[in-house]
Order: sequence, then structure tokens, then C-alpha cells
Amino acid sequence: MTDELIWHKVAEPDALDDGRVVTVQAGHLSIALTRFGGRYGALHNRCPHQGGPLGEGSIEKGWLRCPWHGYDYDPISGTPPPGFTDKPESFPVEARADGIYVATPMETPSPRTVSDVMVDTMTNWGVTHVFGMVGHSNLGFADALRKAEVDQRLRFIGIRHEGAAAFAASAYGKLTGRPGACFAIAGPGSTNLLTGLYDAKVDRAPVVALSGQVPSRARGRGAFQDVDLSAAFADATVYTQTVGERSDHAELMTQACKHAIVSRGVGHLVFPDEVQALPASDTAKASGPIGRLAVDVIAPPTAELDRALALLRGARRPVFVVGHGARFDMDEIVALAEAVPAPIVTTFKGKGLVSDTHALGCGVLGRSGTPVASWMMNESDLLVVFGASFSDHTGIAAYKPIVQIDTDRAALGRFHPVTVGLLGHAGRTATLLHDELGDHAALDTRNDIAERWAIWRAEKSRRAADDHGLGLNSAAVFAALTRQIDPHAVIAVDVGNNTYSFGRYFECDRQSVLMSGYLGSIGFGVPAAMGAWAACTPPDADLATATPTRQIVAVCGDGGLGQYLAELTTLAKYHMHITVVVLVNGQLGKISKEQRAAKWDLWQTSLHNPSFAAVARECGLYSQRVTGASELDGALRGALDEPGPALIEVITDADLI
Repeated sequence: MTDELIWHKVAEPDALDDGRVVTVQAGHLSIALTRFGGRYGALHNRCPHQGGPLGEGSIEKGWLRCPWHGYDYDPISGTPPPGFTDKPESFPVEARADGIYVATPMETPSPRTVSDVMVDTMTNWGVTHVFGMVGHSNLGFADALRKAEVDQRLRFIGIRHEGAAAFAASAYGKLTGRPGACFAIAGPGSTNLLTGLYDAKVDRAPVVALSGQVPSRARGRGAFQDVDLSAAFADATVYTQTVGERSDHAELMTQACKHAIVSRGVGHLVFPDEVQALPASDTAKASGPIGRLAVDVIAPPTAELDRALALLRGARRPVFVVGHGARFDMDEIVALAEAVPAPIVTTFKGKGLVSDTHALGCGVLGRSGTPVASWMMNESDLLVVFGASFSDHTGIAAYKPIVQIDTDRAALGRFHPVTVGLLGHAGRTATLLHDELGDHAALDTRNDIAERWAIWRAEKSRRAADDHGLGLNSAAVFAALTRQIDPHAVIAVDVGNNTYSFGRYFECDRQSVLMSGYLGSIGFGVPAAMGAWAACTPPDADLATATPTRQIVAVCGDGGLGQYLAELTTLAKYHMHITVVVLVNGQLGKISKEQRAAKWDLWQTSLHNPSFAAVARECGLYSQRVTGASELDGALRGALDEPGPALIEVITDADLI
């Protein structure tokens, strides 16, 4: 600051009764404005002992008393009682005809901080969206994020629960392959991130997690919100470090971003409160990815590739199984499949990677899948598996000859032996197999696939007509969604019977599907849709008019939506063009089904729901409630066409899944 004073109007005339104190703002300074004996005083709103807010105190017997620890000060000058010398800073005050004015020194530009260096490094690595909550132990870093947002280098999305922030960041990473970021305070704010970060860990999604922390001098002493965050986050992350005063700040952020990308997991940094606002050294420069990443499009060894080619050339009914790990390489895989030709089935996490209208597309294999996919696998004599993890949910037949392709050596033959394991990039390996395939014995099974689809679609139509008078059935709901959702949409699905039915009945065109795969965490749907919206909306877009580059839809059950219902206000705040479809049956339907299957009594699975459509309207969303099949297509069209957030509440029959 300089000696030059700037006058700020802080209150209207006579806004303050005699003997009162209030908090006002003069530029960036918080001021305790007092009136006593007809005079006004202006004191720095921070007690010099513990930082108590003097503007929240009271004037008692002529003294301004600190609300935190009872110290007294003259309400006009700030002078303490005789015998004491410590006092809050005071500022000139004038009562003018149009109001009360306080003079403060002219502010000088704030110095570049270590947080600025780290945020600049993070944006250099391509992080454009941060989901989180600003609080008392992350304010220094938050201000650096604010500056980057002012420069339109990133967008901050303030959420209502930190768990939603982590899920949104995880979904962003799953969809784009680039890190999303989440941000929280010390203690409970950061521990709230953990469920979403475990989702990123087990589904191999790149995420950067940023935690505020209590001051270093208070660490380990049982201070308020003092949690050993590096220890708490150790299992959920691929990298976690606490930032110190003398750290190489740019390098720590580079390491967090690099580990998130290369290891496909969570890079985590902890920022003690006092470190965040430290001035950066004159030589401190932001870092970035140049020279820090290698091309990972690797090819498998020639001998192993030849073994795989021999199996593929000799197979009569080979089938390709495609998982989420191959999502960025489908052009090369489909080209190889068409050359063989080989039917393509996907894992549940891989739903939509090949269109269900493609002549070789067979839909999802396994518990959430189609009879088309299971029939083709059962008839196969070779499975060629790209980027899949062989979960029980998928049910890849271990007794079949298997060629497995993956970039992760540990994934090859993880649960049981495979015939040939190829360590290589999925797209690069598919191209090499295509180039070297030559003569082969595979039958053309496209007529078989078409016949199986015809059988399954006829069965779906019969199921769509079922009606017990208790709500819509799942086959009808997802038939309507298949008709109405844009072919290029991003669909975030939650967990429960609604998701199983989505896998079985919804027919994908070129949509991308996001789910909480291995963690299977209920509540994922709406936060994941927020992450998808961010991925499809540039950080410099005008939110009032912005339309994401792809349609965004969240499909949830009433149990899942209830977990993060407050995030509907986040959708409204940022004018997110997201359509939420909630299937309401008044129970945790999947758990009820499991209790019945195991011959348990039904217990504690019922739900007491509000009208979700009414809640959505109160939150600022367009909404409709659907109770009959004839209403569904029109309601969906209206919601999908709405230029902003929308919710459709569909009353469904819990038994018709």
C-alpha cells in the first residue's frame, strides 16, 4: 500500500444507531464501522490477538469488545485500556450528506504467489475445469483460481457437496482422457472427495485433486479440521504430496498432473494455509508438459503378434470384446473387425463404443447385456479382447482361446491365463493385425447378428407393452430414450436397476456412456453429467447462451438422485444444458431384488420421495412428471430442447425391469 488515500462509501447516512458496530467493506479491506457518542470510527475488522471479527462484537460501557476473547478497544480510535498497547489499525471516517465514507491507503498490485505459479502450471497441463468449494483453509489457492478464471484459462464450478466435485472430475477424465480437477478445504471437505476419487482410481480416470490444509504450525496438534490428508489419500491416489514453503512449487504441480495422465489415476496436492499466499520468488516460473511426456502408442513384440495372427487366421467364428480401455481406438478396431469379419461385443463400461446399428455390433455382454452378445460369444471359437478387465459382471468365457491386448502389463492374464497376451496400444495393435491378416477362415456372421437382433427387438417390444397399472416399464422407457436422445449425446448413468435396464434395452448409436464402473457408487449420475457438460463447454463460453458441443443426459433412479439432489441448484446456477431423467419406483429396486433372490425378507429398501419435478422447478429447472407411456416422448423432447437444465420424473413399476 501507498500513503495516498482512497475514499469509499461504506454506509448510507444514519444507517448506524449510536452504540452499534457493523462490518462493512472498503475495497478489499473488511472494516468494523462503529458509532459512539455521535462519532464514527473505522477499525480493521481483525483483532490483533486471534484475528476475531470486531464488527461482530458489541459496544459495552464505552468499549468495543472482541467477540472471540473479550479484549476491549476504544470504538473510535481502537486504543486499548491503560496498560495495553496493542490495537487494531484505524482509518479516517467522514459523515457526508450522502453517506459514511472510510479512507484506506491505495492498494498496490498483490505479489505473484506460489499458488499463482501452481495454477499456471496446472492450466499449462491442460486443466480447464475445477469443481469444488471455496472455504477458510483454501482461500489463497482459490484466489489464484479466480485470477485464471478472469483470464478465461479455466472455469470454476462451485458445487454443493465435495463428493459431487470428485465424481464430476472423474467423469471428465473418463470422457476426455484429460485430467479434471476437484478442490476442497481441509478436514471434511477433502475427505468428502474420497468416494469420487476412488471411482477415478478403480476406473483409471485422470484427476487432479487439490486440498487446503490447516496452518503448518497447527498440524499434528489436534487442531480444528486437522487431518493427515496425505495419509488419508494415499490409497486413492497415484501421487500425493504436501506443498511446503521451500518446495519446487511448479514441479510438484507438474508431478501431480503427469502422474494423473501417465498412471491414469489421481494426482493429489495438499496446501497448508500459510503456504498458499506466499510470494513466489523472482525466478519462479510455471512448468508444463513440454518434454515431460512420451508417446505411448507402442506395438507388441513381433513374435507375440505372429502368435495372435495365427489364431485369428485359423478361427472360424472369432468375436471381438471391447472394453472402456479401448474407447479412443475404435476406428482401428472396427476396421479390423470388418476385415475379418468379426462380431463386436462390449463390456458394460464399453457400451456405445460400437453402434448397435452396425452390422457387426452385438451390444453389451454380461449381466447388463443383450442376448445377442451372449449368443455370439457362446458360438465363438476365439475371443480377441481390447482394453477390457475381465470382470465377473462381463462374464468373458475363460475357457475360450483368448488374445488379450492391453497397455497395462498387469492387466494381461490378471484373473486367469490367456492364450496370447499382447502388450501394446489398442489402436496400433489393431492396425498391425489388420495389415498382416492375409488369408483367414472366418465365417461371415452378419446374418446371424441381424437375426439375433430381430429376435431381441421383438421381445423388447412385447415387454414394452406390459402394464400392471403401477407405472411405466423399463423397456418402454428406454425405447423412448433410444428414439429421443441425440446420436452423439453423452449419457451419464447412475447405479441400480435403472442402469441394468439401460444396458439391456437402450440401443446406442454414437453416444458416449459414463458410469461408475468398478466402484459402482450410487449417486454418480448427476455429478458425472456435470463433468460431461464441462468437457463439452469451453471455459470462456458465455454461460447464459452456451450450448455444449454434445447433448448431455443423466439417467438416474430415485435412490441415486437423492444422494446429490442439491446439485440441481448447481445445474441452474451455471445454466448447464443437462437433461436429468429420473426413474421413480419408491425403493432401492436392485437391493429389493437381491433380498428376494437370496430369500431374505424385504427390509429398509423403501424410499420416501418428494416430487422430483416440483423440487427441480424450485431449483430453477424446467421439469415434467410422466405417469403414462403416451406422455413420455413429448416430455423428453421438451426437456432435451430446453436451452438449460431440465428434469423429467418418470413413475415406473419396480417389477417391470
